[in-house]
Amino acid sequence: VQLQASGGGLAQPGGSLRLSCAASGTVFSTYDMAWDRQAPGKRRELVALINDGFSTNYAPSVKGRFTISRDNANNTVYLQMNSLKPEDTAVYYCNAMHRGVAYWGQGTLVTVSS
Repeated sequence: VQLQASGGGLAQPGGSLRLSCAASGTVFSTYDMAWDRQAPGKRRELVALINDGFSTNYAPSVKGRFTISRDNANNTVYLQMNSLKPEDTAVYYCNAMHRGVAYWGQGTLVTVSS
């Protein structure tokens, strides 16, 4: 499974970014997909998850601001991030999970600063 994340960058507080993660080498529709993030000096944390049935879960810190979605036809998962805060600054990783096995792609850096 290969995962290619993109869409990170610099945003101002209150701004928006959309991350994308393109998957290849697997039957994408059967995988649960998630976004994690790791801020400097902090542990990696789960941000949002969407399962193969399109059910979603969010970390309390992002609920109501971030939206995870998936496009099975294009093997892509998205993370729409609105009302960004400086504490959202982190490297964001997408991951794919299936039958107890997880795969991660390279991260994409999101910086929220004025």
